[in-house]
Amino acid sequence: MSVHLSFRRHIRRVAVMGSVVPFAYGVATAAPTVSVAPWGQLADGRKVQIVTLKNDRDVTVRVITYGGIIQSVVTPDHEGHPGDIVLGFGALKGYTVDSAKGGLFFGAMIGRYANRLAGGNFTLDGKSYHIAVTAPPNALHGGTQGFDKKLWTLAAHRADGRAASVTLALVSPDGDQGFPGKLTTKVTYSLDDTNALTLHYTATTDAPTVLNLTNHSYWNLDGEGSGSIAPEILQIDAGRYTPTDPTSIPTGEIAPVTGTPLDFTMPRVIGDRLRDSFVQMMYARGYDHNWVIDGPSGAVPRPAAHLYDPRSGRSMDVLTNQPGLQVYTSNSLDGGYAGLSGKAYRQTDAIAFEAEHFPDSPNHPSFPTTVLRPGQEFDYTTIYRFSNQ
Repeated sequence: MSVHLSFRRHIRRVAVMGSVVPFAYGVATAAPTVSVAPWGQLADGRKVQIVTLKNDRDVTVRVITYGGIIQSVVTPDHEGHPGDIVLGFGALKGYTVDSAKGGLFFGAMIGRYANRLAGGNFTLDGKSYHIAVTAPPNALHGGTQGFDKKLWTLAAHRADGRAASVTLALVSPDGDQGFPGKLTTKVTYSLDDTNALTLHYTATTDAPTVLNLTNHSYWNLDGEGSGSIAPEILQIDAGRYTPTDPTSIPTGEIAPVTGTPLDFTMPRVIGDRLRDSFVQMMYARGYDHNWVIDGPSGAVPRPAAHLYDPRSGRSMDVLTNQPGLQVYTSNSLDGGYAGLSGKAYRQTDAIAFEAEHFPDSPNHPSFPTTVLRPGQEFDYTTIYRFSNQ
């Protein structure tokens, strides 16, 4: 049986008003729930909380207020056995130690500017700004103290008959990490009874600024600590991507994926060309590229990526109204971290789907703008929908 047919047997995509309807684990008999508990404190004494979202289909999501981190996502496999499908740590120390090293951004909220800025520089309205270089020679994910290292405020949490949610808020002052304007950001994490985890990002500013928010969860549908994601089957709803220079800065070109290892327009095993000598793969040491998602951005979330694991039977659909999707095969994991399972995390042990605007957009006028001005609202949504078979 071809990969395409096998994949489609396990991921049934049915368009209903721009959404995707998954296989259900069962019929929900109780409303989703939300609970809040303490989860340690930072070195300065500030307390961290953990929020647990549950539905009646055996899906559980845990979010901590430090870094807005998705600490855990538990879903059943094809035999009904629950397993955690994101990389992470069982205690706060794992995340603060990672942050102290510079950070690999496990499960974290990324801002103010996700992905890279060339040389850490950009110009806005004729004025030049500099962000600390954190991935030489470029700035990566918002500077030395990005949103992944901030303590967010638990602004609200609620549950009703359809979904459980938590809203985290953060105020970033003018000049934070070199960015202009006082920025007020909220992110709502919602788990509903269709097994959809929705992240809704909003932000406003009191002065012109640039903004690019995303989440940096590392996914492994066979389970955290289970080894490589190379056997998993991936489709990306994008016929184009943004090629980069050797430092992962876009050249400005938007190129077709046809004939390259980046062509996932049809379902394909991730490991098939993971070690390909294509120059873009050599630059990134695997997949770490921005795909230009098919269809218009900014409106209803549309399909962006579809992942299936033949070992566990789990699958995940990613939908977003962002223009781009950075797909990253955890190329920098080097065995220096042991996660929830106690096993060391190594290269290709997970895959990240960072729905966002394109890297280095402020320096590429032809790319979708990341400028946010007073009176405007940044308003984007990304959905991860889980199923099994």
